[in-house]
Amino acid sequence: MEPATPSRLFRLGILGSGKGSNAAAIADACADGTIPARVAIVLSDVENAGILERARERKVPARFIHPGKSRASLDGPAEAAYVEALRAAEVDLVVMAGFMRIIRSGLLRAFANRVVNIHPALLPAFPGLEAWKQALEHGVKMTGVTVHFVDEGIDTGPIIAQATAPVLPGDTPQSLHARIQEVERRIYPTVIAALARGRIRVEGRQTIWQP
Repeated sequence: MEPATPSRLFRLGILGSGKGSNAAAIADACADGTIPARVAIVLSDVENAGILERARERKVPARFIHPGKSRASLDGPAEAAYVEALRAAEVDLVVMAGFMRIIRSGLLRAFANRVVNIHPALLPAFPGLEAWKQALEHGVKMTGVTVHFVDEGIDTGPIIAQATAPVLPGDTPQSLHARIQEVERRIYPTVIAALARGRIRVEGRQTIWQP
């Protein structure tokens, strides 16, 4: 993953399925120079997803690509279409922002060590869906978010950064999720900026931040 240079701006490809709050935060951070990069393309597996509208509002190319027949992941032809679109946009980093599909080996090979995700819990605690509900059900007093590289497991890739969010008395799933999302919108642009500057490297399961 080559860092940004004066002659070429680092390019991001964002994948998402939902409203796109993280994608919007990332695009805005690119626009104001906080992240030395540009969002080259936004792709969604949901035709009317809010993330596509948020991208278009910001003049970012945005496309729906049908995910295929699988409910949990992209099927073979769909995965190939996503890889083709990301390559055509010449992206340096694939950013998952609420993408509700398991990423398969084909895309991971095409962008080896260049796919990142944000998870609404302090991994390895509460992997999988609706992690904020899992946190409430277990009665923890503190949860948070994790930014990690994506591998072929579910929320098992090398951890890049984590930040905490308190679980408060009287929290509902909705109130806790909203608090976690506030933390997400702070930490994700920070990590992506460091990646764009070439300040993060991976050694086995460890990620190392360089000054």
